[in-house]
Amino acid sequence: MGRTVRQVVLSGYYGFRNSGDEAVLQSILLALQAEGERAGVAIEPVVLSIDPAWTERMYGVKAVHRMKLGEVLSAIRQSDGLISGGGSLLQDATGKLTIPYYLGILKLAQWLGKPTFIYSQGIGPVGRKVFFGPIRRTFARSAYVSVRDKESAELLKRMGLRRPAEIVPDPVMGLPLRTSAPAEEAAVAGHEEQAERVGSLPVIGVSVRFWNEDRSELAALADALKQIRRERAVEVRFLPFHLPDDEEASREVIRRMCAEDAPDVRIAGGLDHPQAMLAAVGECSLLIGMRLHSLIYAASQQVPVAGISYDPKIDQFLARLKRTAVASTERMDAGVIARESLLLLDSREAWTRTAGPLIDTLKSEAHRPAERIVELLAKKG
Repeated sequence: MGRTVRQVVLSGYYGFRNSGDEAVLQSILLALQAEGERAGVAIEPVVLSIDPAWTERMYGVKAVHRMKLGEVLSAIRQSDGLISGGGSLLQDATGKLTIPYYLGILKLAQWLGKPTFIYSQGIGPVGRKVFFGPIRRTFARSAYVSVRDKESAELLKRMGLRRPAEIVPDPVMGLPLRTSAPAEEAAVAGHEEQAERVGSLPVIGVSVRFWNEDRSELAALADALKQIRRERAVEVRFLPFHLPDDEEASREVIRRMCAEDAPDVRIAGGLDHPQAMLAAVGECSLLIGMRLHSLIYAASQQVPVAGISYDPKIDQFLARLKRTAVASTERMDAGVIARESLLLLDSREAWTRTAGPLIDTLKSEAHRPAERIVELLAKKG
């Protein structure tokens, strides 16, 4: 007899080439595959993507256009359930239509009688209380609800959700390194050039994004990096997680550093695949990051992190490592950033001894949603 086959639709911020959200997708796909094999269930994912052809090439799965209602409806109707997440899908900080879209996809699945699963989401901020009721009712009808931090669970309680939400790590904590990367990918990423040019210099990875209108956060970071380079021989490697915006922000910092022609300052390229980015982060001696998933990538590879907070989700993740941000976009002190970064460079072993057990726990728990979802799907008639 063949294995049980279950087709599952995945809804999230996929296909936009944001490395963090793509890492969420890759992590969920790999976790579902692993848990499915363990349970004797073949999971066939269908991803809702803004660029289905790219998603299919990148991950080898079926994808449909997330904004084409007919395709979405057909995919859900043929499925055995829908997974929403992970990431920060249910928040209204980035626009008024974000919550209605993701809730709408969940409600569509529920109207079609399909079980829905909330996969390690970060809930909030939700400034418009008109959304509280729809979120509460939709989550109450879901077969499984998990969130990535206690603040999200508490927000759901304030919305009136009575059922417990399981608190689990961000899915990306469970993302493994690939055993081998395509030769052309390594060449594009510049690993050979890096090895020849940089040698044994410690690498400071930097993940930066635009946030303040006056670009004061970029100016302060540039000043901090200039101070670090004056005191230490390092390579500064910018890691753009969201293209093309993060590349532009990285160039702006480099301009403010007056380091456009410096051989030890560069922007990494060719890192479209999440596991390629994960490998690049793993080569760093320190990661100074604004993007949440840059910090998660680094922690998963035991790389010390200096987080710059622009959103509570940064502080919430750092708290799970018993750390605090070295700065916030509201309060950027270049001297503090430089000093704390140099301390981390000099104390990596001590950092690993302290944070390592916490990281190991997060990694071991990252598959819990996939395990529970596969278990529920296996019981489905």
